[in-house]
Amino acid sequence: MRVILMTGKGGVGKTSVAAATGLRCAELGYKTLVLSTDPAHSLADSFDLELGHEPRSVRPNLWGAELDALMELEGNWGAVKRYITQVLQARGLDGVQAEELAILPGMDEIFGLVRMKRHYDEGEYDVLIIDSAPTGTALRLLSIPEVGGWYMRRFYKPLQGMSVALRPLVEPLFRPIAGFSLPDKEVMDAPYEFYEQIEELEKVLTDNKQTSVRLVTNPERMVIKESLRAHAYLSLYNVSTDLVIANRIIPDTVNDPFFEKWKNNQQVYKQEIHENFHPLPVKEVPLFSEEMCGMEALERLKETLYKDEDPAQVYHQEDTIRVVQNGQDYSLELYLPGIPKEKVQLNKTGDELNIRIGNHRRNLVLPQALAALNPSGAKMEEDFLKIRFSSGVAVKS
Repeated sequence: MRVILMTGKGGVGKTSVAAATGLRCAELGYKTLVLSTDPAHSLADSFDLELGHEPRSVRPNLWGAELDALMELEGNWGAVKRYITQVLQARGLDGVQAEELAILPGMDEIFGLVRMKRHYDEGEYDVLIIDSAPTGTALRLLSIPEVGGWYMRRFYKPLQGMSVALRPLVEPLFRPIAGFSLPDKEVMDAPYEFYEQIEELEKVLTDNKQTSVRLVTNPERMVIKESLRAHAYLSLYNVSTDLVIANRIIPDTVNDPFFEKWKNNQQVYKQEIHENFHPLPVKEVPLFSEEMCGMEALERLKETLYKDEDPAQVYHQEDTIRVVQNGQDYSLELYLPGIPKEKVQLNKTGDELNIRIGNHRRNLVLPQALAALNPSGAKMEEDFLKIRFSSGVAVKS
């Protein structure tokens, strides 16, 4: 299955691009699902028809769906939801409040991953296009397998074993005092089983032959800067970007003096987009004279974007992580475009390398060849952070 994730700053037009991409894939005969995982859904508005949690046929070979976190929670984590509801009710909340608060912050992002995994396993579609949340939320979604694995290995698994062993002894004393039971084995097993699904999906997300992100941006300073950061952070999580779409460019045919300054600024920003994202290919899309709502408008966008091309192709394969051997030493090279070395913090613990850039962190499990060595230095070269490993004393970076 080909997986394409559309993301970008809120309001740049990623939903319209996702819908138009779906139209072209379906036109070429691919069974295509466009799935919105954005909590503020607009895919139905783009197609101009009602969509729900389950895929609905839009036209031949094309389906659309909007993720419902409540339904996904009940279907995948019902036991945990019921337990949290029981705990909240014991603390004095009524049924409706307890039900609502049982959906923990960030659950919609997690269930977006679970939904992707289910469609991948079922193999019903040839192309899965994810209309994801704006970049910040989408990046948190992509970091869940990495961060979740760290907590599961260190904290949850030991706690799970202790809970199962101690429950028969503690339960008779605990329930009369607290007003609710300790979690049973079904409740304790569910999060780890859940994590195992997400861990399997990580292999799909980091396979640049079948999964890639497409960044939708506008020729504006703040939007470009956020897109550049997103590109670097995606590389940090080993997720490949294969295409940049510069949307809403004022056409040359617009000669109104009111737009003259806008057009001049856009010329500068267009050049920045091409230069800063090189070698990624960039597609330019004009600002249309009408809203991108309904099939007629999406057809025009589809023709502008792809013409005779196959959008399911991989436009560019990024090599985000590589290991290079030099005699007895090794170099771990991470593709972090536009990130200065001084903004990167490194720390090695056991067989893991902790990499932090701003509020984004990755705990990278090192290959066996590197796990026994110490980092001896790092430098930024041609957008790659090159971390040297040797058998000598570790050097802080």
